[in-house]
Formats: sequence, structure tokens, C-alpha cells
Amino acid sequence: MSSHAFDDKFDSVEIRFIDELKKIRTGRANASILDGVKAEVYGQLTPIIHLATVSVLDAQTLQVSPFDPSNLSVISAAVRNSQSLGLNPADDGRVIRIPIPPMTTERRQTVVKQVREKVEEANIAMRNIRHDLIKHAKQQEKSKDMSEDELKKFEKSVDEKLNQIKSNISQLAQEKEAEIMKV
Repeated sequence: MSSHAFDDKFDSVEIRFIDELKKIRTGRANASILDGVKAEVYGQLTPIIHLATVSVLDAQTLQVSPFDPSNLSVISAAVRNSQSLGLNPADDGRVIRIPIPPMTTERRQTVVKQVREKVEEANIAMRNIRHDLIKHAKQQEKSKDMSEDELKKFEKSVDEKLNQIKSNISQLAQEKEAEIMKV
């Protein structure tokens, strides 16, 4: 197995982690915090970003402009019912304004815990990928498709990639935690 074959597996963990970080609210308006919110429209759950334009009005306010005005109340309800966000949207019949409340110290600490949970989820995913790759390589070595030296070299390259991605994720998490704790 070439080293490039497993790079994508580890890179996908990092990409998924970055996407998860975008959904975590920091107390400042950021359109990507609505990325995970879906509204039931036309009988199916649809991401809000497919139903409306989400823009940042100012540091504390998001504006959602539905493509179809008849979806206004459904989108508003979906945002309100998204417990993890804790937002209270208001609409004027044309657009939805979502005030982003300042975070309390307690809420900041809770959000930092969420970041750390996401780091742990990413680490578990990477350990599982590593385990599967090494297991597969050992099977190849056992069936003489790979020499013992090739196996050791492969394990070393897997561990190097794993450590690189772990370092990247750790750095991203520290930056996000700093952003969250900044008042």
C-alpha cells in the first residue's frame, strides 16, 4: 500500500474536524454556525444553506434571507429548535435576524469542553485508521506480499502522518479555544 493511499484517510479526519469546529459558536456572528441546521421543507430535511442566503450583518447578528419566502417560519423554527446553538431568531416577514448573544464564562467553558470532545473524536478516528492500516499491512507481510522491512517502513510512515495530523488538530483546537475564551 502506498503512503498516498492512507494520506486521504487521515486528511479526511482533519477536514471533518475543521467542519465540526465551524459549527461551534464563539459569541461572534459567523454564517457557518448554521451549516448543520436543517429545516423540513417539501417533506424532507434540507440544510438551511440550500434554502436561504446566510450573511453576517455585524459582529452580533446573522441575517437569513430565504429564497422562497414561504419557508421563512420553517427556517426560523429550525434555528430556534437547534438546542446546541441556543439562538432565538426573529423575522419581519421577509428576512430572519438572529442575534448572537454574548457568551457567559460558564458557557465559554462548556464550549471549550465541546472542542476537546471533538479533538478526542478525531483522535479515536485516527487510531482506528492506524489500526486498520497496520492490520492490513501485517496481513500482507504474513502472505509474503510485503517484506518485514517494508512493513516497518510502512508503520513508520503511517505514524509520521498520524502525528502530523494530530499536531494540526491540536493547533486548530488551541486557536479555537483562544477565540472562545476571548471576551
